[in-house]
Amino acid sequence: MSRRCAITGKGPLVGNNVSHANNKTKRRQLPNLRSVKITLEDGTTKRIKVAASTLRTMRKKAAKEAAAN
Repeated sequence: MSRRCAITGKGPLVGNNVSHANNKTKRRQLPNLRSVKITLEDGTTKRIKVAASTLRTMRKKAAKEAAAN
């Protein structure tokens, strides 16, 4: 399973660790993935990996939608 958000497609970023002596070594910044269960239209549940920032946005939009109704 790849380290990628199932909804937004966010994945690892590549960069350098830079020391005080300006030595550069490769590093990876991984997304903050959370495993969540979603219910599909046919009633079954599925576990997907979603970035924490995506979850936050989804909850924010759901709350806004609920407040509008």
